[in-house]
Amino acid sequence: MAEFTASGRARTEREHMVASQLARRGVTDERVLEAMREVPREAFVGAGMEEFAYEDSPLPIGAGQTISQPYIVALMIEAAAIKRGDCVLDVGTGSGYAAAVLSRLADRVYSVERHRELADSARRALAKLRYTNVEVRHGDGTLGWPDAAPFDAILVAAGGPEIPEALRRQLKIGGRLIIPIGERGGTQELVKVVRDGDERFHEEDLGPVTFVPLVGAGGWGGPGPDATLAFEKLWPKRPPVSARAPSATALIRAAAVRLPGTEDPAFSAMFDGFANARVVLLGEASHGTSEFYRARAQITRRLSRTARLQYYGSRGGLARRGADRSLCPA
Repeated sequence: MAEFTASGRARTEREHMVASQLARRGVTDERVLEAMREVPREAFVGAGMEEFAYEDSPLPIGAGQTISQPYIVALMIEAAAIKRGDCVLDVGTGSGYAAAVLSRLADRVYSVERHRELADSARRALAKLRYTNVEVRHGDGTLGWPDAAPFDAILVAAGGPEIPEALRRQLKIGGRLIIPIGERGGTQELVKVVRDGDERFHEEDLGPVTFVPLVGAGGWGGPGPDATLAFEKLWPKRPPVSARAPSATALIRAAAVRLPGTEDPAFSAMFDGFANARVVLLGEASHGTSEFYRARAQITRRLSRTARLQYYGSRGGLARRGADRSLCPA
């Protein structure tokens, strides 16, 4: 990460992210845009994933969780209308990125994460950046943080079946709750709840989103249905095709080479066969998945050392081969 940050690429990509992914899509709150410019997202992604920190997509962070797409983070924070002096609850700390952005806007941020390993790593990342107005707790976020309540705003980074009553009750009068509501494993609706009085609330629909499940006493009770079974139900196996007329799928399967895991040094070596190619295209069929980012990083590093390619391209353009052999900024 130090090399990525020191090169100036991180700052350049952060500015590009704010301009192209946030402002251009309608995020207009200047305080939110400035906070997104300030917080280094590369400090909150997994090791080796820094060069993808400002991609327009979620990224894996461990424990089966993700760091949200930058636009979604900005959208939720803008909808929460955070003001100076506010006390904010962040449910689903994850890597700590959203809490870090919130800390630049609010007086105090309380963040709850149900995975201890993520809570611990987020706490370390925030401390390293000296964001001292954030407190991280390991626990059930659907129950809120009663001893720190009431809150001016509550943001929930996971989708639940309904609005947890404990969170509604921990809002101040005039407080805002931003939470995805909908089916587990599918698309949810991002909902804004405003507390108008002791027993009066109103809701606004902010549009469709997709989040990991909100697990806890006030959310989903535990692991969902087996994803493999669900996939096979949607796409049942077809009967075998006659050997005399093989399908395209069968031909691809016959020619395919099984790859080792992306952490295995042998993985990137498998691509040495492309070293003499004039053009290598890394496809995006699995864009946004953990495997895609790990694989792309490994392949790019390997080819930059061994191939005769003269240029390396990303979505933002081309860079000539030289001392910096990483992908050029997007």
